[in-house]
Amino acid sequence: MKERILQTLKSLRAYAVEKGLQVSLLYHEEESALMRFANSAISLNTNEHIVRLEITAYRGSQRAMYELITEPGKLDDMKKGIDTVAELAALAQPLSYTPTIPHYKADFIDEQGYDEALAKLSNEEKLAFFNQASAGLETDDLKLSGIFSSGTNIWAMVSTNSEFCQFFKTSDAGVTVVLAHATLKWEVQAEQSAQKKAELNAEKLHRDLAFLVERYQKETPQQLPLGSYDIVLGHAAIAEIVRFLGFIGFSGGALKRGFACLNEEKIGQKVFSDKLTIVDDPSYLQTFPLKRDFIGMERKAFPVVEKGVFKAFTWVQDDADEFGMTPTGHTVPAYSVVVSGGDHEVTSLEELVGQPRDTDLLYIPFLHYMNLVNPSKGIITGSSRFGALLLKKDGSVVVPYNVRLTQSMLDIFGDKVAWVSQKTEAYNVSSSYGARNPNAVVVPLFMRVNDLEISHSNSSY
Repeated sequence: MKERILQTLKSLRAYAVEKGLQVSLLYHEEESALMRFANSAISLNTNEHIVRLEITAYRGSQRAMYELITEPGKLDDMKKGIDTVAELAALAQPLSYTPTIPHYKADFIDEQGYDEALAKLSNEEKLAFFNQASAGLETDDLKLSGIFSSGTNIWAMVSTNSEFCQFFKTSDAGVTVVLAHATLKWEVQAEQSAQKKAELNAEKLHRDLAFLVERYQKETPQQLPLGSYDIVLGHAAIAEIVRFLGFIGFSGGALKRGFACLNEEKIGQKVFSDKLTIVDDPSYLQTFPLKRDFIGMERKAFPVVEKGVFKAFTWVQDDADEFGMTPTGHTVPAYSVVVSGGDHEVTSLEELVGQPRDTDLLYIPFLHYMNLVNPSKGIITGSSRFGALLLKKDGSVVVPYNVRLTQSMLDIFGDKVAWVSQKTEAYNVSSSYGARNPNAVVVPLFMRVNDLEISHSNSSY
């Protein structure tokens, strides 16, 4: 497969060179499988094989892009795509800058993120995994739902600037298991991200779900009063906040366009808690990394926050071209963000609930439908869902109805951070829309943040 793809790209490059064109070619191939559960049954079981070719043509400051969904053997159709985008580039409005055309200095092949056992996982294995994760938990009222997504992702690229190619191949899986009460309308959820088959652990999902189900069945639900709470965020909530921080905090393009919550004056300054260190680190295979970016730059560990000090903005090549900056190796479809663990010893929710505490703690594992309120101030909003708990000072546990947080990420990750768990875990933030693009963030399992305000509190689930 690899040789076929690379030969296709080289043939297309030769065609463009012969016609005197300047183009870059980005090839994407995915094998995707999805098993979906609803009402304790399989509601969808599908797979797809898609090949996409994105062609970019350049004429100085003019640029045009054209994408087609094709098949590996349809070389003539791909050549027609090159002809089409060349015509479009001649008519394109000139940019205010001259975009960089990739120039690869050597062939680069990276398949270390591929695990065939995960990529070829059978339907029978997926069903057995779901059955093990939910064993003994379903009832007439408590219904199982969720998804098991897995597949193979290939990126390959070449340009007329050099004869060399880049090729990346990864495998990935994301599992979500939900148990929902048909009449009371509460839901609990557990998730897992995997880069290789050995990372799948149905027993752990079952243990987490069983603990939450017991709590939700035993405890009386309550509406929480509005006000400030000491909150323990679960790794899913932490990961989503970090992902948003990447959009409007660390992005140089966002900075120059006026909707970043950080600025150049903050570089070298302590902006976050000294317990917070964030690095874009492609050495973590759990993040499905690319070791070169699409321009050909080597990707190394890139510190963004070090013990609370903001270190640097990330620059994709196109933003760097537009604003006269230096690219940082971030022209990739997804970063490999790693948030370091802290010094608090806790390895599971059950252990967290059993630890002594000096005050009530509101545990929020997920932030549902999270969105931006004010990008320049870093304000986000999201509601709790899927297993929130109020851990009382006296050791008892209350099940709260959903609450909403509307806070600045600078406050959430600022000096209000009381502790960060030692244990970290990969959380899958892959989008289910568009081309397959696996993405996971490695974050602490838990993080306690004191004195965060709840802006809304529901009177029911």
